[in-house]
Amino acid sequence: MNHLFENVAYLKGLAEGLEVKESSKEGKLLLGILDALEEMAEAINEIQEDQEDLEDYVEALDDDLAEIEEDLDLDDDSECDDDIDFMEVECPKCQEVIYLDEDILYDDDAEVLCPECHEIIEFMEEDFCGDDCCCGHDHEDKE
Repeated sequence: MNHLFENVAYLKGLAEGLEVKESSKEGKLLLGILDALEEMAEAINEIQEDQEDLEDYVEALDDDLAEIEEDLDLDDDSECDDDIDFMEVECPKCQEVIYLDEDILYDDDAEVLCPECHEIIEFMEEDFCGDDCCCGHDHEDKE
């Protein structure tokens, strides 16, 4: 960015050397243009500094995100589906697929609202558990 300031300074020096006076119409125009160029050079310099700050900030965020991914082990595709703590459920009204924590499905007091149609989704045990259920919950009759 220094080259912009150098160019503007050169042009201002040239105008002084040519004895451009603000008293003439042409002089007012040329000196006004030089002032505008100087302000633009300063604005561009500020934008560049802000851009560098943003690049540093994004890099720091990227590093933080990489640490979080490492902590959560999100990059590891070798995990078995048995370790997943949520179930995929389809809303009976709008057919939106939503993902719920398994424990919510077994909580009699919990209400689940569909994020799409905002209707309450009611679940029957047979909706998500069959005879060979492997979810680890007690499915004996609670009469």
